Amino acid sequence: QGLFCADGQLYETTGQVGESELRRVNLTTGAVLQRRAVPAPYFGEGSVALGGRLYQLTWKNGKAFTYDLATFAPRDTFAYFGEGWGLTTDGTVLYMSDGTARLRVLDPRTFAVQRTIDVRDGASPVSQLNELEWYKGEILANLWQSEQIARIDPKTGAVVGWIDLTGILPPSERTGREDVLNGIAWDQPNDRLYVTGKWWPTLFQIELVRR
Repeated sequence: QGLFCADGQLYETTGQVGESELRRVNLTTGAVLQRRAVPAPYFGEGSVALGGRLYQLTWKNGKAFTYDLATFAPRDTFAYFGEGWGLTTDGTVLYMSDGTARLRVLDPRTFAVQRTIDVRDGASPVSQLNELEWYKGEILANLWQSEQIARIDPKTGAVVGWIDLTGILPPSERTGREDVLNGIAWDQPNDRLYVTGKWWPTLFQIELVRR
């Protein structure tokens, strides 16, 4: 549900009620190095790290949780309206998606909405915005149930380009269990961009090429 890199480590949050977890994962082997269960009735969603804390959304519960990034010890709980889908940061504020064409810009101290961003490709709203990642001054957002990632200008909401990942996971590796593209992580110090999806057995490192 959520994927990000911090200090050379890969972190992910998983979903499903009674199965949701926070995880720190070895980027080379895929081994889970650290984990914390998220109890029912919460369905874990997007996540990101900022200021030594891990922020995590929940799907329909209207609650966000924060944890100490090093220990996964619980810290604060915040309330928000609507659904929680994706979460990212520019290092100062948080950006949140809720499945619509509108992103929220949040104060990380209070979770208060500072402003909203209406995302459009030309004149057309782009809805189903899901997992988010801050990447070189842009917001990357995968579109739910597609293998396309929108490149969004965070100031205007304009889609400035698309990343087409059609067919990246071969049919032989698909399970049929809602295995859609749903993970983007940028390892900024090493400039490595990773993608994966729900129930995918593989994390892919990709390089962007203009067409």
